[in-house]
Amino acid sequence: MNSGLKDRMGKSLTWTQVMKKGAFRIYSYWLEFETAFLWYVIGSIPCHIVRRFFYRLAGVNIGKHATIHMFAQMYDPARITIGDDTKVGTQAVLDGRDTLRIGNHVDIASRVMIYNAQHAINSEDFGMETAPVVIEDYVFIGPGAIILPGVKIGKGAVIAAGAVVTKDVAPMSIVGGVPAKPIAQRTSSLKYTLGRARLFQ
Repeated sequence: MNSGLKDRMGKSLTWTQVMKKGAFRIYSYWLEFETAFLWYVIGSIPCHIVRRFFYRLAGVNIGKHATIHMFAQMYDPARITIGDDTKVGTQAVLDGRDTLRIGNHVDIASRVMIYNAQHAINSEDFGMETAPVVIEDYVFIGPGAIILPGVKIGKGAVIAAGAVVTKDVAPMSIVGGVPAKPIAQRTSSLKYTLGRARLFQ
């Protein structure tokens, strides 16, 4: 039965659609509040042990000895998994609007942006499309790099600073540029641990 209401594209809505949209809007408001609290309150606390406690409380699956540095920005934290001994740098963006899985011993530098949602630029309503991102063990992602939706970064790969990764990266490959392309191969042994993070970062 038509409700007499219309969506933002001008299409008529049934009462069932109105109820679904209303429930989704309430959920979105809650998620926006939670996100703001994590960004602006928890993210500014200069103690990674305290931040980790609240991130876990929000649903982030964080492994042993993993560290998320200050001012991280997370979307939908409950879909984010971070492995053991992984370090996430200052002001990193971690997108949980689809699954984000980060492996063990991963080093993510400052201001890295990892997205798994984007606008569908060819859809008539400019809606959102999502795809999971997987970052395997021993990956290093340099400062300011951007990882886009649907990407898998293989074990031991290195992403150069400022690179924009639009496609899968092979294990042990070193990529750089916009868009990122292979520039070298990593040859070192992958048996290291990243170690203890400084307490007040």
